[in-house]
Amino acid sequence: MTEQPAYPGYGGSPESAPAEKASGKAIASLVLGVISMLAWCLPIVGGPVAIVGLVLGIIARRGPGRGLAVAGIVLSAIGLLASIINAGVGIWMYTQGTHPMVQ
Repeated sequence: MTEQPAYPGYGGSPESAPAEKASGKAIASLVLGVISMLAWCLPIVGGPVAIVGLVLGIIARRGPGRGLAVAGIVLSAIGLLASIINAGVGIWMYTQGTHPMVQ
């Protein structure tokens, strides 16, 4: 009697099974998370990019590519937080008269 492969048609070992493809939303979330990490210094750009990445990551979390979606959520959340802090510091500096654009 011959042994049946664990994955019929793929040679019998789990390592030879094809990888699960990630969804486009999970990939987009990760890409936008990386961009938001670079764009936080311009809150008008970094904030919206981070919000869209966060929403796409939350939507894609239950589908294929869960790891990419979670990474996108984490990066987008960090980028959004950095954008909010940067905007807050800029507003505070402007109201105190210490912002370079005020002088």
